[in-house]
Amino acid sequence: MSGRLEGTVALVTGAARGQGRSHAVHLAAEGADVIGLDLCAQVESIAYPLATPEDLAETVREVERLDRRMIAGEVDVRDLAGLETFVGKAVAELGGRLDVVVANAGIAGTGDSTLEMTPAQWADMIDVNLTGVWHTAKVAVPHMVAAGRGGALVITTSVAGSRAYAGIGHYVAAKHGATGLMKALALELAPHRIRVNAVAPTNVDTPMIQNEQLWRRTCPDVEQPTRADYESRARSINVLDEAWVDPSDVSEAMVYLAAESGRYLTGTTLPIDLGRLLR
Repeated sequence: MSGRLEGTVALVTGAARGQGRSHAVHLAAEGADVIGLDLCAQVESIAYPLATPEDLAETVREVERLDRRMIAGEVDVRDLAGLETFVGKAVAELGGRLDVVVANAGIAGTGDSTLEMTPAQWADMIDVNLTGVWHTAKVAVPHMVAAGRGGALVITTSVAGSRAYAGIGHYVAAKHGATGLMKALALELAPHRIRVNAVAPTNVDTPMIQNEQLWRRTCPDVEQPTRADYESRARSINVLDEAWVDPSDVSEAMVYLAAESGRYLTGTTLPIDLGRLLR
């Protein structure tokens, strides 16, 4: 039986691990060939380890196990020229089509107050989580417009794109900005039958939250906090009795928005939040 995205090509940023890998694999399982990119290096202001070239290679292996093609590149979404070159070559190699764009690349910051964080912390967050989304759309969408088949752009935002959290003002600002950008692009691209939506997760069980930096910030009263300590605190902020969602939960929503199932949705944010926004 054919998948919901059979014969299409999808671009995923931040594809080396976590949500990005899950999205790439889910898209491939639905029949898409994948263009996947990731920085695969450290951002200086980020304390937890980011993805590696080995992580990206594993994503390629998982996609190829599904008998789909994947063109992968170590590309920084902050580098507009490099992103444009890579995407252009990859689209050409896959027959000139691009149907789905998943702007997923993102980083999470430290618990410094907004006025005490360094200019580098602020700039890195905005450059990756907001400008990187704009770069992705700027580079990828013209290929979709030129093909004339319509398509879907799905942006990974966050519950922090709808409400505020102390200590991560740069992250909140970037995610609110990405939410606004999504809405503006939905208006501008509707004449081309390109739908633009967002998925907004609560905590997702990936290295972005499963690291000692975040555990210490969330559990300041615990000398050496663990995943279990963090889980009990994280569970308390959601309405449903879970601490976090799995990357696959977000991927299912993303595929729904990207496929024919989401054909009448544009300019929307789909929260995958365990009811967190009800608090």
